[in-house]
Amino acid sequence: MADQSARAHLAGLARDGQVLRIPGPVSARFELASLLALLDDGPAVVIDRVDGFNFPVVSNLLNSRARFARALGCGVGEITASITRATTSGFAPETAAEAACQEVVVTAEQHDDLLSLLPIPHFFEFDSGPYITAGLVIGHEPASGYRNASYARVKPLGRNRAFIGIAPNHHLTALSRQAAEQGRPLDVAIALGTHPAIQMAGCFYLQLGQDELANAGALLGEPVRVTPGATVDVLVPAEAEIVIEAKLHFDQKVAEGWVSEYHGMYEDYGDGQVLQITALTHRRDASFQVIMPGLFSEHALLGGLSVGAGLITALRQATIPVVDLAVTKAGGGRVNVVAAVEPLKPGQAKRAFFACWAAVSMIKQITLVDADIDVWDYEQVEWARNARMRWDEDTFSVPDAITDRNEPMQEGSVVTKIGLDATMKPGRRRTNWQRALPPAEALRAAHERLVGDGLQAWLAPGMGVAALVDG
Repeated sequence: MADQSARAHLAGLARDGQVLRIPGPVSARFELASLLALLDDGPAVVIDRVDGFNFPVVSNLLNSRARFARALGCGVGEITASITRATTSGFAPETAAEAACQEVVVTAEQHDDLLSLLPIPHFFEFDSGPYITAGLVIGHEPASGYRNASYARVKPLGRNRAFIGIAPNHHLTALSRQAAEQGRPLDVAIALGTHPAIQMAGCFYLQLGQDELANAGALLGEPVRVTPGATVDVLVPAEAEIVIEAKLHFDQKVAEGWVSEYHGMYEDYGDGQVLQITALTHRRDASFQVIMPGLFSEHALLGGLSVGAGLITALRQATIPVVDLAVTKAGGGRVNVVAAVEPLKPGQAKRAFFACWAAVSMIKQITLVDADIDVWDYEQVEWARNARMRWDEDTFSVPDAITDRNEPMQEGSVVTKIGLDATMKPGRRRTNWQRALPPAEALRAAHERLVGDGLQAWLAPGMGVAALVDG
């Protein structure tokens, strides 16, 4: 059985020289975040010592598509297909014989401020406090039987209380509201340092009642091993590094203040809910995982790849011949979509736009490109917009469209949305549409020659040349 924590993935990166160890000491207030900001697209990071804490910090585990592919055991080009399949399949979790995540158990009766034991970073200048950002929040509502696993930001408030920020349309909100109507808090557990497949499943866009831990099993290729919480009625990933157990009080509100968002700016959403921490459990040699929030790679990719899988499903249900799709970092992995499609029939471009907007309300901009364009290559996408579309004929805007509260330009929960059809159109050109390039065979031979001469460091093929060489 594979280890279902993040440590096996980290060990593999270390073997390949992709881990930077920083011995420390490092301050959790701004210094830790500054290091991660400067290493955003770089190596995985292990900080051995954070001032005043006993837990080392790990980050940048999934800050590139190559690392996602490695974690899933597939090629980079197969990531989206793997995630898409997992959104509609899975294995029911299985109870583990042993629970590494509970090698150490400290309850609220034993310590009056459990979160003070963790090296929780204060990330940005105007954030209202430090935040747990890599915590997979698992909630169980026994009356309905529903379980939800998803991400939410958690800010310590002291004395075993914490703020949790969950959107009004979030499934965790629905479960906690239902529990409050029955006169009780919702039992939750916040798992850190799970296997990357479990982390990815927590970002899936599913229907209320679907179990993200089951879908995580589809990505793992085996059921997620779980164990009952020490103080809450929640099954938790048995091999997580750290688990925070708590009661979510939907009817207890606390103002948050400024917090960074995926778009790289700050928001003030007003009140959030209160968590009452009941226990902290962890491995004896546990690490504390951090995901750099805001407009940074790991945060954008975790959200964007999962959003993209859901959009591909929606497009195929709308009979759009989609080949690949990216939810870009420029849009924080949330609002800006590029989809590669096979030739479309008249009217299908608009159908594609509406299918995406209906599936995920925060999507604001969609660009359709042909299948020869790499949706992850900004230069290729910009080239397609300039070379294959007419702005007066191929743009489609929808004013006053419903969006989410986190869309940076919304007002009253509406915003203008735009679709750009940057695909080739019959009759637009009398000459050849093809990119002007040497034959693929000649490019591959030249590539091999340069590599053979030890000149690979100089190779930086772009605008589709890399795909020809790799193919």
